[in-house]
Amino acid sequence: MYVKNRGEYASKHVLPKKLAILLCFASFFAGMFFTNRYTKIRMWMVPDAKSIVKKTSRTGDEQHVDCDMKIKVLKNEDNSSRGISGSQHSIETVDKAISDLEIKLMAARAERETVMKDTIISEDLKNVELTSRRKYLMVIGINTAFSSRKRRDSVRATWMPQGEKLKQLEEERGIIIRFVIGHSSTSGGILDKAIEAEESMHGDFLRLQHVEGYLELSAKTKTYFATAVSLWDAEFYVKVDDDVHVNLATLGMTLAEHRKKPRVYIGCMKSGPVLARKGVKYHEPEYWKFGEVGNKYFRHATGQLYAISKDLATYILINQDVLHKYANEDVSLGSWFIGLDVEHVDDRRLCCGTPPDCEWKAQAGNICVASFDWKCSGICRSVERIMEVHERCGEDKNALWTANFVQTTRSSSSGKIHMRVQA
Repeated sequence: MYVKNRGEYASKHVLPKKLAILLCFASFFAGMFFTNRYTKIRMWMVPDAKSIVKKTSRTGDEQHVDCDMKIKVLKNEDNSSRGISGSQHSIETVDKAISDLEIKLMAARAERETVMKDTIISEDLKNVELTSRRKYLMVIGINTAFSSRKRRDSVRATWMPQGEKLKQLEEERGIIIRFVIGHSSTSGGILDKAIEAEESMHGDFLRLQHVEGYLELSAKTKTYFATAVSLWDAEFYVKVDDDVHVNLATLGMTLAEHRKKPRVYIGCMKSGPVLARKGVKYHEPEYWKFGEVGNKYFRHATGQLYAISKDLATYILINQDVLHKYANEDVSLGSWFIGLDVEHVDDRRLCCGTPPDCEWKAQAGNICVASFDWKCSGICRSVERIMEVHERCGEDKNALWTANFVQTTRSSSSGKIHMRVQA
């Protein structure tokens, strides 16, 4: 009974064989499933915060830069037409400003070298001019020689103010007038001492670092402009011979017509023949440079009186060591401006004849700036005749002190011709 009951109990709780096998397989696959999932979770584990920050930052920067680049490209494309013209204008403006500064710097250096190397100019004058420079309307240099004392006295007695009037002219009217002369070949000799004595009496000389000589007029002209622009800051620089009569107020008003022009060359323009034959007056040793025999010079102002603006005087100062000198000083000056953007002004009031020519014009209300005789390249026998010219052709004695030097315009009936010359 007992055995039987136990066998019966055992037979009821033992699993069938097939079911056991199925459970084993099920357990195996379940284990494989959970193991595989754990491995995948490990493989896809979220990175640490630092990695996220670095990656995010790097990605953000790249996107930001990329966006900026796209925005800039779009802006450039939208404003391409305006941007190109605007950029060109800006570049031109900057280039011009740099060029002006370079010219001013070179001029300042050249001015300092010119003044400091000139042993004739006093130390007081050097110190004053290097520390403060007043603005003037014009500087008039009267070309003279050691032997021309009587001519200088005749000019002082007619159109050139003297003493306190000369100082007043500088202070009130902005006009500087000086007789221009260098020194003799024997520096400190009797000729130089005579000029020093005359200077102590009148105080109206500009001494140049230059050896006087008729064949050195081109060099003297160059040295004059370089020295004058170094000492005085003027709008115009004038050269006139000591045998020419000048009406200062009319000259000032004539130049005032061109105050706003940067590079102006004013005078009676001519184009005379190039003289190749030796021994004649105004012979040109370098005639072959002007082409075939019988050719004419280029346009240039006649040498009795001409004026140039400050820009041109500064150009001479800066380039004085390389400017070529021809035999005739007026030709030399004209040659220095070839190739430059210079306005040549042909004004026939600067080359009137002596009476009756200048007298008739004065009576008609067209007062001459300068008067002389063409056949003498100045007033013939000027020491004896300049007073007559002054009385018959001179402007009112108060004109110089009342003239308006503000820029004015004149009609073409005055005989003035403008010639624009560009490189």
